[in-house]
Amino acid sequence: MKHSAFLSLLLTILPLSFISCVDDPEYAGTPEGNFDALWHIIDEHYCFFDYKGEQYGLDWNEVYNRYRVRVDNTLSRDHLFEICADMLSELRDGHVNLSSSHDMARYWSWHESFPANFSDTLQRRYLGTDYKIAAGIKYRILDDNIGYIYYGSFNSGVGEGNLDDVLMDLILCRGLIIDIRDNGGGYLNYAEKFASRFFQEPTLVGYICHKTGKGHNDFSEREEQWMEPSSNLRWHKPVCVLTNRSVYSAANEFVKYMSVLPNVTIVGDRTGGGGGMPMSSQMPNGWIVRYSAVPSYDSHGQDIEFGIAPDVPAAITDADFLRGYDTIIECARKLLKQ
Repeated sequence: MKHSAFLSLLLTILPLSFISCVDDPEYAGTPEGNFDALWHIIDEHYCFFDYKGEQYGLDWNEVYNRYRVRVDNTLSRDHLFEICADMLSELRDGHVNLSSSHDMARYWSWHESFPANFSDTLQRRYLGTDYKIAAGIKYRILDDNIGYIYYGSFNSGVGEGNLDDVLMDLILCRGLIIDIRDNGGGYLNYAEKFASRFFQEPTLVGYICHKTGKGHNDFSEREEQWMEPSSNLRWHKPVCVLTNRSVYSAANEFVKYMSVLPNVTIVGDRTGGGGGMPMSSQMPNGWIVRYSAVPSYDSHGQDIEFGIAPDVPAAITDADFLRGYDTIIECARKLLKQ
């Protein structure tokens, strides 16, 4: 079955957006009850157990046994939160958060353990002071007649009129650099709207499936994701998309879409990943846990939870930084000049 990339994901997660254990008599509002509720929420709804078991040996039952012995009903609020946060970090998932009134647990090693490969200082050299701004997009024409677009967050929306004006301003450029480094995601509809400007025909861009039961392997059949070309102004010339480890979630999906196009080259570092659409549940004590629930795959059926490799790897070197050059931008410029 054909689906647009965004609508298929959106319609899948809307009915499952929030689950509560507050009124479940099986889990008391004690530290032990809350810990058990949290473990079972993840056990029944998380979508990457098999994949992460293959990647690094995750065994969720072993995790329970290892952390459960640390929990009793004398624990303070802060100590219980710390243990729950440590347990969730075993999933190695940036979409997994535990939120309370006093703190939010998060797993950020997906980008903090890697080189940044992005510098505001260097970017200012390329943008200058007279760049244009169209909603969430900054852009200009570089001195070699290559267009440069920076889209730093898909939380920042763009309208069809914005995109028409940006592409019209850059229409005479020999090629286009789309820089989404440090884009941690946001709204999928903005990622899809932007990507649709580079597709000339309906194209298979990936697959999704969703949970159908509480078992680790209870999933629907994979459903195709199709990108429909925009009915507005579209780009036909060569494109380089710049990535680093802080490209995540909806931005990771954008890279997935763009990577199927023959005129697009992904340049930079591997993306941070985040291939699962998140949903949230409530523990008996009111804490909210968010987790990946809907897995997404690329057009070859490969899991993208741990990121997408670039077509052309590149990293900012110390020598280039000291000279005021962004190695990744310069690599893209060379490719587009070819």
